This record gives sequence, C-alpha cells and structure tokens, in this order.
Amino acid sequence: MLLKFTKMHGAGNDFVVIDLISQRARLRSRDIRKLADRHFGVGCDQVLLVEPPGSPEVDFRYRIFNADGGEVEQCGNGARCFARFVRDKKLTAKRDISVETAAGIIVLHVRENNQVEVNMGEPVFAPEQVPFEAPQQADCYAVDVAGTELELGVLSMGNPHAVHRVADTAALDLDHIGRQLESHPRFPQRVNAGFMQVVTANEINLRVYERGVGETLACGTGACAAVVYGLLRGWLSDTVTVNLPGGKLSISWAGSGQPVIMTGPTATVFEGTIRI
Repeated sequence: MLLKFTKMHGAGNDFVVIDLISQRARLRSRDIRKLADRHFGVGCDQVLLVEPPGSPEVDFRYRIFNADGGEVEQCGNGARCFARFVRDKKLTAKRDISVETAAGIIVLHVRENNQVEVNMGEPVFAPEQVPFEAPQQADCYAVDVAGTELELGVLSMGNPHAVHRVADTAALDLDHIGRQLESHPRFPQRVNAGFMQVVTANEINLRVYERGVGETLACGTGACAAVVYGLLRGWLSDTVTVNLPGGKLSISWAGSGQPVIMTGPTATVFEGTIRI
C-alpha cells in the first residue's frame, strides 16, 4: 500500500502527518514504528493521523502515536501542525478548528505567519487522574529517582507530566535521569519528564524527555505543565516564554478553573509517498 504523508515540525518537535480522510489505511504499531524510524523510514517523534469526526460537534478527529508505536492522548506541538495541515490541504477553511482527541476536545486558532494558538484545556492535578501513585493531592511531591530525591510537580495536560526545577538545563544528563523518571513505578502509564530552569518570572528554559520517544526538541504539553507548576509555586507570571532546544513557545494560564493557552510556530518540511 502506498501512503501519502507530510513531514512537519513545531519548534523542532517533528511529525509525520497522514490524511485518513481522502485516503484509506489501517496502520498497525509496526507501521508506525517504520514511519518514525529515522534510518529506515521517514523519521519523526510522533505520527499524527487526521480522521473524520466521530461527532457533529467537532471538525476532525486527531490521533497521536509515539515513535515506539504506542498511542497517546495529547501533543500540543502536533495540534498546531494538525491545524496548519488541514488548512493547507483544504480540508477546512476555518481559522477556529474544533478537534476530538483521546484526551477530549481541543480548539485550535490559526493566526497569521504560521502561528497557531491552542486551547489546551484545564490542567488536572488529582493523582489518580494523572495517573500518579500518591496518598493525596499536593503542589509538589518528593520522589526517589535512581537514588536521588527529586521535588516534582505532577499534573496532566491530557497526558501525564512530572516537572522538576533545575539550576541549569544545559548541565543536565537528561538521557539518564529522564529515562529513570519516565518509567518510575509511581507513574503506572509512564510519564513525560520535564526539567525547568527559571530565567525570570516571564521566561524559562525547558528540556523534556517524552515517554516512548526520548528527548525531543520541543514538547507543547510539557511547556504547559512547566508553566502551570511554576505559577503554582509562585515562580512565574501568567504569561511565559518557554525556550526549548528547537524554538520558543508562549504559554498563558489565568489560574485555577481556566484553560492553558499555547501559541507557537508550525512548519512544513516536505511531502512524499511511502510503501507500507
């Protein structure tokens, strides 16, 4: 089977995007792994599927698969690329696009200059909903990771996140500590591990080790989680520039009961056809 795809990225977090509205395909985990393989496939952090809506209340269904073939609930950088893709492919002319995900409905607003604003919904802190093993909800948790006790903010942005503040993200051995935290037994569905350096109240540096992928150049939900945690701890203001290895995102949160708003760039790299 020949499958058309588009390679895209959002601040360096890269995707293979597949239109399953105008073409039909059934992709298995091994097909996802082949597409994501950087040596034998196209190469990406995640594969994004554009599907018809399952409800008249939304415009599209959006599915996300990590490079290891596992389906996940949410991807903020992918959501921005999704919005640009459906407009570029003339699947919609809307600038406000409602999308069904495994984590619920999100709303995407396409701005000028390839910037996309995403309403990421409200953060979730209840440990059982993250999920995270803890006797009760708290602003932060002490967790032993490979013999080192880390103070973590734990929350869900549609997918599970743990955030730890560090003095210098550049000095971090992220491959080691991220791998240990990602698979920590207190996170039964694994976790995206973010490490945040506070530069000012309006700016942070962030590196994220994503579950099923490893370190990525950007993580939209990770940026949201870091800013939310920083606000709860009193370190950050309500609008923050997040510096990631692949670029910058703007994250805003007005506080409890309010959605997190993410704005950032998108780019199309190339298009092609691959045999699956």
